Formats: sequence, structure tokens, C-alpha cells
Amino acid sequence: MEELTILYRPVGPKELKLIEESGFKRFPKRLAQQPIFYPVMNEEYAIQIARDWNVPASGSGFVTKFSLPAEYLKRYEVQNVGGVVHDELWVPAEELEEFNDHIVGYIEVTRSFYPNKAD
Repeated sequence: MEELTILYRPVGPKELKLIEESGFKRFPKRLAQQPIFYPVMNEEYAIQIARDWNVPASGSGFVTKFSLPAEYLKRYEVQNVGGVVHDELWVPAEELEEFNDHIVGYIEVTRSFYPNKAD
């Protein structure tokens, strides 16, 4: 039985709609100005981004949770971009389709944030 790693991805409403359209199986392609897809390593960091960045930028923010085989993820070095909880993976946009192919199960929404309100 393969070991799985749980990752999180904070998203806004547009990205969430595209995830939903995929049957909650895939993340959408990156835009030209988005050369990196960055899932984060813990829910606390994902909450910070969804609540503090996505809500002001787009009116709502969501935390998604998903799993990939730990062996597959070894190709990506964990990047720390600030404090102790600010760990993420940097997946080049051109590798996102293969990354999506390795998602085990479904992408779940674990938290929702709106102005002055949290779920």
C-alpha cells in the first residue's frame, strides 16, 4: 500500500469553479503569468492565504485538501517562504497535468471564507 501525502491549496471562487467542473479531480491550468503551481504543506498556511488574501482579492476564499503518493512528491523540494508553517511545493506549470494525474481520490473543500464570516 502506497504512502500518501496530504496537501492543501487555497483558492478563490474562479479556481474553485474550475475544480468543480473537473469533478473535483484536477486543478486548472496556470495562466501565462502563473509559472508555478504551489500547493501548501499544512492547513494552517492554506487558511491564512484563503482568508487573508483570497477574500480581499475575490470576495471569498476556500481551502482544498487532496492527496498524492509520497514517492511521486519526492521530486519537489519543500520550499519555506516565511514562518514555520509557510511550507509549499513549487510545481512548474508545465508539470501540472502530470501532477493532476497523480491525485488520489477527490479534491475536497475543507474551509470557506467570506468577508467578516468564516465556515
